[in-house]
Amino acid sequence: MQEEIERTAAVRIHALEDGNLTEKAKKLTLWALAWPIFIELFLQFLLGAADTLMVSRISDDAVAVVGFSNQLFSAVTTLFVTVASGAGILIAQKLGARKSEDARTIGIMSLTVSCTIGLALSVVLYLFPKQISSWLQLPDELLPLAETYVSIVGGGMVLVAVMSALSTAIRNTGNTKGPMFIAIGMNVVHVVMNYGFIFGELGFPEWGLKGVALSTVISRLLAVLVLLFMFLHAFVRPIRLRDLKQFDRGLFGEIMRIGWPLGVNMSCWVFSQMAIYAYIAMIGSSELAARTYMNTLESFCFMLGYSIALALQIQIAHLFGAGRMREAYKTAYRALGIGLSIVIVNAAIIYMIGKPVLGLFTKDEAIIAFGVSLLGLNILLQPGKMLNMAIQNALNAVGDTRFTMWISLGSLSIIASGVSYWLGIGLGWGLTGIYIAMILDEYVRGTLALIRWRGRKKLREAAGEMSEGNVSASGIRLEA
Repeated sequence: MQEEIERTAAVRIHALEDGNLTEKAKKLTLWALAWPIFIELFLQFLLGAADTLMVSRISDDAVAVVGFSNQLFSAVTTLFVTVASGAGILIAQKLGARKSEDARTIGIMSLTVSCTIGLALSVVLYLFPKQISSWLQLPDELLPLAETYVSIVGGGMVLVAVMSALSTAIRNTGNTKGPMFIAIGMNVVHVVMNYGFIFGELGFPEWGLKGVALSTVISRLLAVLVLLFMFLHAFVRPIRLRDLKQFDRGLFGEIMRIGWPLGVNMSCWVFSQMAIYAYIAMIGSSELAARTYMNTLESFCFMLGYSIALALQIQIAHLFGAGRMREAYKTAYRALGIGLSIVIVNAAIIYMIGKPVLGLFTKDEAIIAFGVSLLGLNILLQPGKMLNMAIQNALNAVGDTRFTMWISLGSLSIIASGVSYWLGIGLGWGLTGIYIAMILDEYVRGTLALIRWRGRKKLREAAGEMSEGNVSASGIRLEA
């Protein structure tokens, strides 16, 4: 009887997959995937800009603490993003290969494992905020503010872990609009609460940086609740709460095979950024604040390009899973060309309007001067960043994550961390020297990734495996 039920369920699932196949293919164009991701990233940018602008009304020291803390949070999130990123790529590949039950199980495991890691991180950040900030060379005068902000926002790191797992799974099913709408709601709540807590308006107490931290945690909690509801209905067969205990060792092994190099890759980048922030902190608090403001401006420059890179990864993973190798290969170049055009224009616009924009954030002439001096270098930085993002994402989508890990280990350790210290601190070039090292790092990693992609190693291997397994007989196209 049980076997009959399982067979009936399988038939229904395959029927639903067949019925949705044409519709799904239409949805997975680069633009259809990219524009909701862009809106989501743009809203996250607005969230960061609103945070920075509002926090600047407290003090430049508060801005420096927020920028420093965000680098710390980015570093610790790599532990659960490793699982979420590997799961996302596999979900797209499995759906491309029409294995929806495997995709569903992968999404469930990503959520439960990420939540467990997030809880552990929340405990550590809540209990030891001052010690961690001091260890990372934050100036002593900023430690009291950091203790407040890191303990509250870091204590809610489990929410970031759950958000990452849920939104990544949903997005890789091809539904990039859902996370976008949730980002809209989260941003509105966050900005309104920021305004209330900072200025003591709308019935809120005037809590300054503490209020900003609470606003961040509350808005994330609301987003998690809505994302969870959407996640339960993201696959062909809805997920029930009791299904959250599912665990498949074989599929989890596949997640980690793709995911752990991604985690190392991301860790290398984040820790290099933390090293750079530590170098800047050694130079002075004004330079640290200037770098935080520049992060906001740079986010605007590359976020549309990054949305294209993320959409590219989803699209190539689906094409790769479906055996459409030639189409996957060409898609990367088309996306790269579009992305380069966009980031160059954006960087040029920011260069022209940079000084008055920086003036909205701070009246400190030294900080504005530091920021303006970097805007010209930013025009050189952004094309290298786009090259790196697009081609590395393409390689990740086909499972070539170990290669991207190795080039990141080398370049980020030697160039981004080592050369930036040599130029910025050793030779005394300051922020200019650090930016030169950042530019060099992006172009080195991007060029190496491009050479690897042109070799089509993973695409040829997959096509050969399909051919040997007579996959073509099942209707999957082999395009070497």
